[in-house]
Amino acid sequence: MNFDLNIVPFSRRESFLAISLLPAAKERRQGLYLRTVRGGDDKFGEAFLIELLDRNNEPVSFDPMASPETIRLNIDGSEGRADICISDSRTVRFRSKGCGIRLTFFPAAYDYAYETDPDRWEVNSFTHGCRFMLTRLAGRMSMEVAWDEIKSSRVTAVFSADEETDTAEFAVEEFMTVLSPRSEWESFEEAVRLVHEDYGSWLNRTLTVPERWQEARELAAYITWSCLVPAEGCLTRPAMYMSKNWMTNIWSWDNCFNAMALVRHNPKLAWDQFMIFFDRQDESGLIPDFVNDKYELWNCNKPPIHGWTLSWMMRRTDFIQEEQLREVYGPLSKWTQWWFTYRDHDGDGIPQYNHGNDSGWDNSTAFNNGIPVESPDLSSYLIIQMEVLADIAVRLGLPEDAAAWRLKADDTLERMLRHFWKDGRFTACRSGTHEESEGDSLLLFVPILLGKRLPEHIRAALLAGLRDETRFLTWNGWATESVSSRYYKPDGYWRGPIWAPSTMLLVEGVAAAGDQELAAEVAQRFCRMLSSSGMAENFDALTGAGLRDRAFTWTSSVFLILGHEYTR
Repeated sequence: MNFDLNIVPFSRRESFLAISLLPAAKERRQGLYLRTVRGGDDKFGEAFLIELLDRNNEPVSFDPMASPETIRLNIDGSEGRADICISDSRTVRFRSKGCGIRLTFFPAAYDYAYETDPDRWEVNSFTHGCRFMLTRLAGRMSMEVAWDEIKSSRVTAVFSADEETDTAEFAVEEFMTVLSPRSEWESFEEAVRLVHEDYGSWLNRTLTVPERWQEARELAAYITWSCLVPAEGCLTRPAMYMSKNWMTNIWSWDNCFNAMALVRHNPKLAWDQFMIFFDRQDESGLIPDFVNDKYELWNCNKPPIHGWTLSWMMRRTDFIQEEQLREVYGPLSKWTQWWFTYRDHDGDGIPQYNHGNDSGWDNSTAFNNGIPVESPDLSSYLIIQMEVLADIAVRLGLPEDAAAWRLKADDTLERMLRHFWKDGRFTACRSGTHEESEGDSLLLFVPILLGKRLPEHIRAALLAGLRDETRFLTWNGWATESVSSRYYKPDGYWRGPIWAPSTMLLVEGVAAAGDQELAAEVAQRFCRMLSSSGMAENFDALTGAGLRDRAFTWTSSVFLILGHEYTR
């Protein structure tokens, strides 16, 4: 498998390091960069520009070819080349033949570099919150470090080929405090072999899909493997980031879809993805919107799909037993109760979203008339979550809890139907005034997740709407805003494009409502689109073109799940 470094970063399991081809920007030259995804600051985290040099130390153009274990840089019109391997979570190995390699670090305030011994230089980056050690392994190393009052104004490292072997080799290690010198280094070939085995093991345990989508499966497997970062800082467990482009965080519903794709073949890691937000839970019951190694964001949150996710996972693994249920029961209970305690401002028993971001559908037309908004998807998630809590309470020997959760779930279902079902459709409305929102959003079909808990006439109406090819159903799957709506935009984020989570939720909902044929058809369309367009954040509903970040883990995970469960 080879992939485009303009789209998919080169990285590896449980590393904050990545390498990408980046376009020119205000303070950045176009080129190949060694990056760090620490801090989740929605930037690329570029640390070093990587260039190849001819024998006169002049930059030369090259053609990169990336696979899971190495990047090969072939010099145009020459036999010169360089290879790069991320040999472990903190180390990048470089080797060149017939050319040199130059790394250029662009310091900001307080960044500096100094020599620790003749073969090693430390670059201390306040900007990235870490340090880098550059170590010569073969060939020659020369450094140019200019000092400007309180920082280095320029740091350039040139690694030139040894005259006898015509090769150069060096390593860049990322660390936080103190780095102990290694007694020995494995060969470059051995480093590549170990990474190849690690990814191969991951690929072999990845969900299977039909043979026609095998290339897409390998890409999805690579993206999910390479987007793992280690348990460090605010991350209490190994975490699968959304991407190692710029969406370098975990969000508190994205993690659920990644856990679902892992649960069959890597249940411990799946459980870590599911529980990591509950590790950071506030005393009130709220869980953060997102987390990275540096901090959490609490300004908004994501919808409570966790009960639905847990139920789905429990049906597919024996890993979740009493120990896990005791671990999750209290936090999931507090998260559920939080919505009724802190998000029902008008006291009608129907919790609200204070902003579109709280729903995960940031700019959905359900929020057209202002906020806060009461929406039937939220009530549906909570009904399912309370039913799951009731089932767990039974298994844990808590019959009174179980009865209370079932009563609350039944009451919320009755209120939801009375509140939102009007004139043959579900509506969303402003909290307090209950003024209905404009637009035709797919969000209002999420209650299909309730399946046969819904009255027959409501199920039939929802299924008819989801089959209507003049509204949501396109050649590629379900648009998030009706293609006939005046609010539809091809790249309108949640106002048109197809998304993996909405597809996953509604495919499962349609199946729960009894229409297996429609569920399989939409899964087929979605997987076919991804096999052509890659694992993008979202997709043009009509053309199928990938939009925004095109190396997303929840897209990869949903592709694997739907391809495995609905299209075989």
